[in-house]
Parts: sequence; structure tokens; C-alpha cells
Amino acid sequence: MKLVRALGMVIGLGVLLAGCDEVGSAMDKASACSQALGLADLNPNIDPSQLPEVAGQKADELRQLAEKVADQDLKQNLLSMADAYVSLQKRSVDRLSDVNDWIQRNAANLDNLRAVCL
Repeated sequence: MKLVRALGMVIGLGVLLAGCDEVGSAMDKASACSQALGLADLNPNIDPSQLPEVAGQKADELRQLAEKVADQDLKQNLLSMADAYVSLQKRSVDRLSDVNDWIQRNAANLDNLRAVCL
């Protein structure tokens, strides 16, 4: 009888710990999503000469965040967003119409991020 009770407690503890692991993963995903959404904003009042530097910093931060995430869909989305910031970084400052095009295309990345994070 004691053996059955002990075995039941071990199984129950295993189920509880597995559930805690999933909760920890969900919190990690929620935290990563929150950080990514914070990084995704681009101040429209930024000095155009600072745009390449800011875009490069955001790309680096998104890549670092992607390295910490276990969820593959979220990781892929973060890397796609980082790639988009790299492309913005490479654009010429005097080609503002290209920047406007980039902003419109990047809206799809944000929609994907929101979908993955929900």
C-alpha cells in the first residue's frame, strides 16, 4: 500500500513539474513577444542620419532575442524582423521613399509577430 501511494506521489509530482515547465515556457514566450513588440517601433521623428545606426541596433537586439527563444515560429519571425532592419540599415538616407516602402512591408512582419504571440 505504501508503495502504491509513493508511486502515485512520484507520478503526480512528475505531472506537476511538467506543467510548471510549460508555464515557464509560456512566460518566456510572453516576455520575448513583449520585448519584440517594443523593439519593433520606429520613431518617425528620428533624424534620418541616425536611421542606419538605430536600425542596426534593433536588428542586433532582435537576433539576440531570437537566440533565447525556444518557440520556432517566434524565433523565425524575430529573425525575419531583424533581416528587415538590416535592409533598412543599408538603404540610403536620402531615399526616403524607400524607407516608406520598408515601413509598409514591415507592417506584415508585425502582423505575423502578433499572430505568433497570441
